[in-house]
This record gives sequence, structure tokens and C-alpha cells, in this order.
Amino acid sequence: MIAPFTPDLLTRDFLTALLQQQAHQAQRWAGHGGHWQWLGEGALQWEPADLAHRHADLVLSCGIHGDETAPVEVCNHLIRDLAAGHLSCRARVLFLFGNPEALRQHRRYLDDDLNRMFDGRHQQHPGSREATRAAQLERWLSAFFMAAPAAAHAVPRLHYDLHTAIRGSRFGRFALYPYRADLQWNEQQMAWLQRCGVDAVLLNEKPAGTFSYFSSSRFGADAFTLELGKVRRFGENDLSRFSGMDQGLRTLLAAPADSTTTPLPRRFRVAGEIVRQSEAGFQLHIPDDVENFTAFPRGTVLATDGDYRYVVGHDEECIVFPNPKVKPGLRAGLLVVEIKP
Repeated sequence: MIAPFTPDLLTRDFLTALLQQQAHQAQRWAGHGGHWQWLGEGALQWEPADLAHRHADLVLSCGIHGDETAPVEVCNHLIRDLAAGHLSCRARVLFLFGNPEALRQHRRYLDDDLNRMFDGRHQQHPGSREATRAAQLERWLSAFFMAAPAAAHAVPRLHYDLHTAIRGSRFGRFALYPYRADLQWNEQQMAWLQRCGVDAVLLNEKPAGTFSYFSSSRFGADAFTLELGKVRRFGENDLSRFSGMDQGLRTLLAAPADSTTTPLPRRFRVAGEIVRQSEAGFQLHIPDDVENFTAFPRGTVLATDGDYRYVVGHDEECIVFPNPKVKPGLRAGLLVVEIKP
């Protein structure tokens, strides 16, 4: 029999309750300086008592991939400290733990990559458990932004989707800024990320199926996919490596971000992508231990698949997210070039 959930469990360990599939009886209850609301498995909302003077509508998502555990632990600690009254929060916040069943099994995904399913792309994958979950996450995020109460001033919409990467990286922490049709990159946000220890930002130049693109394109949120370290199992994470982002989020929950726009992280743009064409013929011509942002000179052949070849066309291109194990038709790597000041 599944054990019942009670609000005081938040002060102990919300993550354990989620992983153990504990039932949830309370739907809304009072906390220190505001109210909590349970929306469904892995979805928890906080509203401060003074909604009229809140400084942000903030979505914090984690666990979109079930093997990326450190950001889940970071969010769990934020919930614990907020519930216990150890952390002040004047923002309205939606916590989303993306793929609970994959987290329980320490699998990246069950059927399909969840972070390729958003902005309606889940409709192309009937029967996929990730497609069902993506649709639910979209509904929760949409309701959060659309039902935002009136405020005494303009309230920014923010979404930080927290991840860790399969491979190591030349930059310990980096961000992906989704494509924006208005081409307006928020330098204040990028400077805030730099103060949180983010070394580089990759500026995307076309739509994508990521969760951060969904919130950015549909609701105008300043949204980022944040790669904060390396994939590890629960209990193996050195959370001191995440202290910059953890402290930055704690400060942001309590007060608006600093309005300064310098210094900025190093910025990159997408130069091309490697797409796997077939099941049997695809080859990625780089070692398994190559790190994200490793540079290759012009003329290097990085991938072949039958008649398909990816050849470096700029003086130098850096590879991000190389993965030879993706399904045919999916991206097996991004190539980026640095934007010089």
C-alpha cells in the first residue's frame, strides 16, 4: 500500500516521497509566508502571500532526463528549505520534476528523449510514455503562466530547465538560450547566469523541441536549458560543484536579479548539426571521451552515414552534445562557433 503524503514531508524530503510514489492527500496548504499547491506527480507550486508585489513568475524544472540527478537534488533542497522557513521567497514558483519514472530507474528516458517532445512534438509519438509526460508538463507550465494573478508592476516570466551532461565539457557550466523570433537576447539574464558560474551561452537560431523553447516561444519567458555538470547517480553528486547556481537561485527567490549586464559569459552560435540518417551506417568520427566544446579545424570529417558527410566548414567549429546512440532522424551533435566581442 502506498504511504500517504502530508505537507510536513516537504520539510524532510520531497524527493524521497516522489521516488517512492507516495500518495498525496493535500491539494493546497499554508507555508511560511505563502501557500503550497500540489498539482500532480512531480509538480509543486509556491505562491507568496503578497502576490501583488511578487518579483517573478519562475519555473524551475529538473529531471527531464532520468539520469541527471544533481539538479533534482538541488531543487529538492530548495523545496525543503522553503517549506521549513529557512528560505525567503517573494516569487511565484512552479517546481517540475520532469520524468519521475525514469528517475526511479536511473534511465535517461523510457521510450523517447523527453527534451525532444515539447512544443507539440509529442503528438508525433503516440504510445510513447515521454509523449504523455511532455503533454502534461506543457499543461502545467501553460496554466502557471496563463493563470498568473494581477500584480502592481510588470512581472517577468522565467524558466530555468536544469540538466547535467553525459560528457565532460571545456566549460564546467553552460546554457542554451532558445531561439527567439524577436532576436532580442536578454543580456541582464546572461550576466546573471555568469554570476552563477555559467561560463558560456549557446544562442540557438531555430525552433526546437526542448522544454525551454516551449516556454520561450509560447509565453515569452526568458528561458534557458542549463547544463551544470556531469551525469551521476543519486548519492554520487558533489553538490558543492553546484553551489554557484544554488546560491544564485536562492538569492533570486528572495529578490529580483541584479540589473547589471556585465560581465557576459562567452557566447556561441550554432554553425551546423550532425543528424543520424540510418541505424547501421552511421559513424561519428570522434573519440568517446571528447568533451563538449572541443574544437575541430576546417575540413575535419566528423560524421558519415552512407552518402552523408559532416565536414567542418568554418576555420574552427566546437562540438556540443555528441551522441552516436541517438535514433535515426535525430541530432547526433551540434557544431558551434564563438561570437567574438
